[in-house]
Amino acid sequence: MARPIKETPVITGEDAERFLEDIKNPIPENPEKIERGRKIYEYFKAQGAFDNLR
Repeated sequence: MARPIKETPVITGEDAERFLEDIKNPIPENPEKIERGRKIYEYFKAQGAFDNLR
């Protein structure tokens, strides 16, 4: 039997302010890293391993 999932704690104070600021101003990802991720995705997509998930 699975254990119950605990509730996520609420962020308050300086942590909350920093979190909101990070959401408002995301750091752009490196274009090379994005392209590498796309190539990996296309590789696995070409393998057909995900066809049965639809």
